Amino acid sequence: MSFCRTFINLFLLIAAITSGADMQANNPPAIIPLPQQCIIKSSKTYPLKRIINIKNIKPTHGSDEYTLSVKRGKATIGGNRHLAEETLRQLTDKNGCVPDVEIHDWAAYPIRGFMHDTGRNFQPLSMLKETIDLMARYKLNLFHWHLTDNPAWRIECKCFPQLNDAQFQRKGRDEGKFYTYDEIRELIRYASERGIMVMPEIDMPGHSQFFTRTFGFTMDSDEGKKVLKECLKEFFNEIPASMCPYFHVGSDEIHISDPHGFASWIQTLVKDSGRIPVAWDPGLPTMPFTIRQGWNEASAANTGSSEKDGRYVDSFVGYLNYYDPMMFAMRAFMHKAAAQEVPDTTKALGGILCLWNDVRVDDKRNISLHNGMIQGMMTFGERFWRGGSGNAMSDENLYPDPSTPQGKALSEMENRMMAHRNRYYSPATMRWSANASIAWNITIGDKRIKAWGGAVDLDALCKVNDIKANEQKEMIAETTLTAETDTTILVWLGFEIPARSDRMSTGIGRQGEWENGGKCIVNGIEIRPPVAWKEPDAYNYPFHTWHKVQAEEPFSNEQFYWMRPSVKIRLKKGKNHVKIVNPHSFKGQRWSFAFIPTDYE
Repeated sequence: MSFCRTFINLFLLIAAITSGADMQANNPPAIIPLPQQCIIKSSKTYPLKRIINIKNIKPTHGSDEYTLSVKRGKATIGGNRHLAEETLRQLTDKNGCVPDVEIHDWAAYPIRGFMHDTGRNFQPLSMLKETIDLMARYKLNLFHWHLTDNPAWRIECKCFPQLNDAQFQRKGRDEGKFYTYDEIRELIRYASERGIMVMPEIDMPGHSQFFTRTFGFTMDSDEGKKVLKECLKEFFNEIPASMCPYFHVGSDEIHISDPHGFASWIQTLVKDSGRIPVAWDPGLPTMPFTIRQGWNEASAANTGSSEKDGRYVDSFVGYLNYYDPMMFAMRAFMHKAAAQEVPDTTKALGGILCLWNDVRVDDKRNISLHNGMIQGMMTFGERFWRGGSGNAMSDENLYPDPSTPQGKALSEMENRMMAHRNRYYSPATMRWSANASIAWNITIGDKRIKAWGGAVDLDALCKVNDIKANEQKEMIAETTLTAETDTTILVWLGFEIPARSDRMSTGIGRQGEWENGGKCIVNGIEIRPPVAWKEPDAYNYPFHTWHKVQAEEPFSNEQFYWMRPSVKIRLKKGKNHVKIVNPHSFKGQRWSFAFIPTDYE
């Protein structure tokens, strides 16, 4: 494999280097996740000449441990080859040059996963392979493949082919599309070649409207269990345990007459096939041999789940589709991995980042862009590779003060993220800009509050300041931007961020106005949308749209500020006053705003 690839000329945290250029010794390069131990031994870079693999080393930190030593272009690798080679790729500049470096690296947790829901919105194998490649870059090692959901069963079924029949699937949701066993095996092999294991999920007995439409009975009925047993027998014969040793049974968000009986039956069935069962928590009861995947985001739920018996993985960091993608990158970085300050893998196996798409998606490329998948993987990968927490805040949805150790750590992470954004991606594939350093004075009711960051979660801000958000009429946020000369900056402006799993929002603004009736005023001049809306005043749904017709209306780029053209704002030399006014429009609204300087047009 050749590692002298052509990249944009970026290497340092905030600056580019050229072939043979000086590099400050001991300044960590833009590697994500950052290695546990990394020493830059020379201020020069040299052409990468050859790679020597050392096979016989004795890891002391698990199977993800590796060493990488580079001296005058000669690289020596020990331990986990996949991970060492990925680090070497990130070290190599566009001219195929690397520094002299000594790295000893290992993962805090053995499971660092990404879950994607193809039950609701099907993705072709080519796109899933791109996701696998992205996971490998950020050292995630488990692809949690959610293969069934209310719209459809996405697995080839020979014993009950009616499960693949479009007539029983939700209209408009990629009817008739599923993965053949050959395709499933192909993806498993593709992932394995990159050091990633695939964990399939069939959600049982919940999220199974397609099943009831197909057979006329539910999964937990006697007839349903007979069908499931045959389907699983076929799947296990086609996909042996050696190819996927973990199997997820779902079992969440469902109320049935015999929850313990069904849970015991399905989890034992998986165990008897030679696999380790995994189930959602909260959900149906889990057996002692089943791994729990915690997902409840209620206060202290993460800690409570970690105190239960048995092994678990952490999905309490939240769902990519639920949050503002700018803020979520910060949230994942600040998250306390597995509710532990110091990693202990006795019960805590790691975490899985989840991406759900309840709302129908027409252009599947939008799944990554609308949910900030790339930057989310960056910070999630960093947190669960290194363990611990970056957060001193009482709410993970709030940015830390940039002057604190937590704020400085986030700033350093953003520098590496910007280097990766400019090196690997384009505005067509990643929509994100560093934004943690902005300081706000926010007035809500009779309280004046400090806040930081380009994306401010007003619900979280109200919560930590004992303010009842639903009783407020509006918020005013103010900041000062200082310019060395008269200039124009580009800014993303947003006044409401709907979850991609729910269309509940005020929708697109009226023509010439921002969504939610929000306003931005700079030096007394109101900033208007830069282009005319294609769908003005559309999608005003001040209610949850789950299982409603509105959920079948795909999101367009207009409803997401990071997908829209940026706004040109003129600044004068010296201090410039920025004022944001954002109404609270209805009870239960996801109240937030965003003001993010960017270099994207």
